[in-house]
Amino acid sequence: MNPGTALSIDSIPQCHIRDSFAITIAPLSVEEIYNLAEDRANGAVVVMSGTVRDRTDGKAVVALEYQAYEPMAVRVFQHIATEIRRQWPDVNRIVIHHRIGRLQVGEISVLVGVGCPHRGEAFAACQYAIDTLKHNAPIWKKEHWADGSSSWVSIGSCEDAGH
Repeated sequence: MNPGTALSIDSIPQCHIRDSFAITIAPLSVEEIYNLAEDRANGAVVVMSGTVRDRTDGKAVVALEYQAYEPMAVRVFQHIATEIRRQWPDVNRIVIHHRIGRLQVGEISVLVGVGCPHRGEAFAACQYAIDTLKHNAPIWKKEHWADGSSSWVSIGSCEDAGH
C-alpha cells in the first residue's frame, strides 16, 4: 500500500480473533456455541437456535436439506459481525454457525451466539444477526414433505427465524 493511500473500513470485515463463523455438515451444539460466546466481561450471552420444524405453511415436513456457497456465506457472517460492532460496540463475542446437508425434524440448523456486558444489546445484536443472515447469506434449503414432494427455497424467503 502506498503512503497516503486510504483504505476504507467499509471494505474490510472487522474480524475479531474470538469470533467464530462456520458452515458445517456436523451437528451443531448449543453448549459449544455458548462457550465460544462466553467471556469474563459478559453480563449476558444470548444464543438463538433455529431447528427444523415439522410443518411449513400447513404441510407436513419430514426433512430439510441445506446447501450454501460457503466462502460467500462466511463473508456475510463476517459483515454481520462488523455491523453488529458498529451498532453495539460493547459486543465482545459473535458466533454464527450454520449446518448443511440433510436434517431431520428437531435437528438444529443454525446457531447464533452473542456475548456482551449487557443483556439488551446482546438480545438486539443476536436478533439482528439471525434476521440479517436469513436475508443475505447464500444458503438454500430443500423442503421434503410427507407427501413425497420437495422444493428448493432461499432461506431469505422465509418469513420467520425458525427453519
